[in-house]
Amino acid sequence: MRLFTFKIKRLIYPGVKNQSSETLGIGLAGKPGEELGPLTETRAKAAVPFGGQYRIIDFTLSNALHSGLRKLLVLTQYKSHSLHKHLRDGWSIFNPELGEYITTVPPQMRTDEFWYQGTADALLQNLYLIERSGCDYVIILPGDHIYRMDYAPVLEFHKEKQADLTVITTTELNNNSGHTIQMDEDNRVSAFSISGSKETSQSMTEKFSTGAYIFSTAYLISLINNHIAKETPWLEDIIQTIISTDKVYAYEFGGSMGRVSQDRYWRVLHSLDDYYAASMDLLKYEQPLNLYQPDWLIRSYVGQHPPARTAPGDYGNEGIFINSIIGSGSVITGSSVQNSILFNNAVVKDEAVVHSSIIFDDVIIGKNCHIENCIIEKGVIIPNKTVLGVDNIQDRSRFHMTEKDLRVIPKGFTDF
Repeated sequence: MRLFTFKIKRLIYPGVKNQSSETLGIGLAGKPGEELGPLTETRAKAAVPFGGQYRIIDFTLSNALHSGLRKLLVLTQYKSHSLHKHLRDGWSIFNPELGEYITTVPPQMRTDEFWYQGTADALLQNLYLIERSGCDYVIILPGDHIYRMDYAPVLEFHKEKQADLTVITTTELNNNSGHTIQMDEDNRVSAFSISGSKETSQSMTEKFSTGAYIFSTAYLISLINNHIAKETPWLEDIIQTIISTDKVYAYEFGGSMGRVSQDRYWRVLHSLDDYYAASMDLLKYEQPLNLYQPDWLIRSYVGQHPPARTAPGDYGNEGIFINSIIGSGSVITGSSVQNSILFNNAVVKDEAVVHSSIIFDDVIIGKNCHIENCIIEKGVIIPNKTVLGVDNIQDRSRFHMTEKDLRVIPKGFTDF
């Protein structure tokens, strides 16, 4: 019976490694996400829909699942209901009788009466959970980035170096985001610059921090406790102070270890234009982020919907979609969808054209509409003959527009 159960597990999640007994994963999902407004008016940044059926946090949690992590805390805060509901519906998959769990943890206010003031403060408020986990290592993960990564090789690297802290780095991040890391030939970190303005020594290699870290648990507890009096709410501020004294190493994402050939994509969503660009990456001929890897599928919650379909319109025109992602339950009737992403239950009616746009759940686009370079929020109904994405002056007076002229039509908008 034991052998049979193990085989089933391997079939569902090929390549799974058992890190559950020694590593605690902590997903940071408490950001309000103003940079993605108005998509974050009613939801946390980590809960923003992405890619036709996912939420942003699904990428971090799927990585943890495939990497063999079975003890996960998700620290939530702002507008968290949507995120909590998604995790309940899509991620209630672990067995607590085996010591497995994924638990959402809003601010516990065990140290004061405030919400999480920063990453270090969030860890401080939950030190008791870290201690109770019984794990030897803690991996801190951003819950609002788009990437695919096997964490197991990072843990092995951390052990081999006998590191106190391992910083996951990359040579490239969009918009040169992330904190700058300098290291020696052995990958030991010699400088950690929050501003990114520090000059690189000729004998050093410079990379960017992804915001993901592995700590030895006893070291992390001591580190956070020792910095309480300094009133330092941000983990990166603390890391700056320990570079010269403690064993801090850098592990390169997409380097010589892990899923090198499959995964070299890491995107930080600093703006709506970043979100849109990452979404459009899914439609490229050579996808920089391939969602169709059978050994590393991204898990999510998808409701019970009928299949997507195309149908002829009133004049016999066939509904077509070209180079697009179409969510379940969507119906394209006598209309054209090109280079776009439609989430579940979207309806595009007769003679309408949708181009280079992202359409969320339950949107209805009326007859003879022209929609281009838009993000349309959940449940919006677009009246017949509406034109969006052509006249910048007119659209800017009605909608939120980005630096790259992307239109965002928010929930509940009716003044077309």
